[in-house]
This record gives sequence, structure tokens and C-alpha cells, in this order.
Amino acid sequence: MQPTGLYIHVPFCKSKCSYCDFYSVKDDNLRKSYAPAVCRELQSRWKNGELSTVYFGGGTPSQLTAEDYTLIFDTICKTTGCNFNGMEITLEANPDDLSEEYLAGLTGLPFNRISIGIQSFNDNELAFINRRHSARQAIEAVGRCRQYGFQNISIDLMYGLPLQTSSSWEHSIEMAISLHVGHISAYMLGLEDNVPLYKSLQRGEWKETDEETAGTMYTLLSEKLAAAGYEHYEISNFARPGLRSRHNSSYWKGVPYIGLGPGAHSYDAVLQCRSWNVPDVKGYISIFDDENHPHGRQSRKICEVETLSETDLYNEYIMTRLRTLDGLDTDELQSRFRPELVAHFRQTIKNSPAEWFVRDGHQIHINPASWFISDEIIRELISLG
Repeated sequence: MQPTGLYIHVPFCKSKCSYCDFYSVKDDNLRKSYAPAVCRELQSRWKNGELSTVYFGGGTPSQLTAEDYTLIFDTICKTTGCNFNGMEITLEANPDDLSEEYLAGLTGLPFNRISIGIQSFNDNELAFINRRHSARQAIEAVGRCRQYGFQNISIDLMYGLPLQTSSSWEHSIEMAISLHVGHISAYMLGLEDNVPLYKSLQRGEWKETDEETAGTMYTLLSEKLAAAGYEHYEISNFARPGLRSRHNSSYWKGVPYIGLGPGAHSYDAVLQCRSWNVPDVKGYISIFDDENHPHGRQSRKICEVETLSETDLYNEYIMTRLRTLDGLDTDELQSRFRPELVAHFRQTIKNSPAEWFVRDGHQIHINPASWFISDEIIRELISLG
């Protein structure tokens, strides 16, 4: 059976971060109906397969209760036939949600990995982007997770934030290292034009980090984490040995996955298509709220589907594989895609600066020293035909 990842989107937030464009709502009245709806969507969509990983993302998954998760895990087990042994099961969480009471409720559940959205260890930066926690709360949350048995802990950081300086960024990196977590994800701030932080930028309330400074921040991050024993295994991800994110790695390797919940995306490798649920939690619940119709009422459209052409699949292959330290296999590239696409790849590589790539036999990956400009490099390699 083909391995299949499961992503479950939890679209609830107490408050919206000013940089975030992910779908979420603040309607507490919808939460009690959400877990049953997710369960019914899973029952309607699961086919034969081997469940490989489970990831709860958001929104804020720590807004659901232990009772919600008990129902979801029971349904996953009954529907897929898995017992969760040896499987990576991740919960994204905000630091201020990870109270002793909340963590105690999670201990009897299959979660074995916590991903904490910290973003910064500087209170003024956190306040500017409308995060609900303080630096102290973030540090205490990591400690409490360990007290309650969660040893596989990942934290998120961001650089290029308003008010952030090179020295404050270095402070955040050093604080992250001092917590001895197994995994660190670090992303440069990027803004869609519909979010509040973009609008405040347009009003001149803060200055965007220039590319040179952002590059320096990225280099500092890479060097400090390497010196602390982290493997830089993907453009934005660093792990202690053996603690790479298995779920996210499956995305980069083209493993199929099912996304449940409004706004969630899925990939079907057999049908070679992507699909995504309409970002409408009220409409989503209304489709899957009838216990007498476990496959949902289909009078309303729940998702959009895109069938991928061979060129689309080639571009996806290039973009995902070259994000990683493992890179791509040129033999696999040649066996999967038509000669014109392979020729385009080889010619582009030949014409590119030698320092962009590292070759090891038939494996090729972007030189980590060039990862900060990886978007530019990948643009050269993709095909528009």
C-alpha cells in the first residue's frame, strides 16, 4: 500500500497575527461542531493506503480540546486501520495555550511531536506582529512540554520582522539553541497585500528589511545552528540527528497526502492532481453535520481540483526536491519526464554558476551557501512550456 500523510487544518484562533494569511476564524460557537465534521470528511475520503504521518496545523490546533482530539484519533484508527505505533504525529500550538492543564489532557493521546509557534524571543517584536505570548511564556511552554513527556519539540522563528535588528535576531537564535529543542524552522517574513502588517508597511509605520540584511540574518542563522549541531536539511528547517520532520519531508518527496478541513490542500499521486477545500468553516460544517449521511451532503461544493500536466509535475519535482539537502536524482528525473524537460534541466545546470550546485554522482542539490537565493535558482530551472 502507498504511504499517505494526513493533514488536518484547525481554523480557529483567539486572535489573528498581523502577518498571517492562512484561513482562520474566531467563532467559538463553531468549534464544538468541528471535530465531528472532520471525522466525517475523513470517512468519506479515505481509500486504501498506509497512513504514514499525521499533522494538525492551523489556525491554532491547540484551540481544540482533548475530547475533540480523542474523537478524531478514534476515527482515524477505525477508518485507516492504523495503531499509530512508530508514526510521527504533530500538534502545532501557541505557547500561551500550553498550560499544565492542557498538556495533561494531551498525555493520553497519540501526539509525540509538538511544533510551537514562537517566532521571536523579543517582546517588542512579538507585540508588533500581534502574537499573544511573551518571550518568557515561550520559554516556559517548552519546559512544560518536556515535563509532560514531549521530547520531540520543534519551534518556529521568523526573521525580517518589524523592529528586528541583527542583534535581536541573534538573541532569538541563541535563545532557541539554549532550549535544546530537536527541530527549528525559520522563515523570512513574507506578506500578502490583504494582511494588516502589509497595510501598516504601506502607511510607513515600519521599514521592510532590505535583502542584504535579510541575507546576513539567514547566514547567521545557518552558521549558529550548524555550530550547535543542527543539520540544515531544508531551506528553512534544521534538525538534530534523526529528528527531521517526517511529515514535511513527505511533501518534498512527493508522497501523497490528504488535507481535511476548510482551506486544507491534498495531493493524489495516482490521479496526478491537487485539490483544496473551500475556506469556509461554516459551510464545511454544514456539509458534514448530518450523522445519517456520513459521506456528507454534496449539494454544496466543498473543494476545487487541479489536474497536473507533465510540465506541472516537472516543475513541482524541481521546486520540492531542490528545497532539500538531499536534492534530486537525475536518473529519476530522466525516467519520469519527457526528453525536452530533461534537456532543459541539463542545459540550465550547464549554463548556471558552478557555485550554485553540488553534485554527488547522479544526485544534485543546491549548495547550502546559495540557499538564500534558491527562489532565483529554481526559477531558472522550471519550464514554462
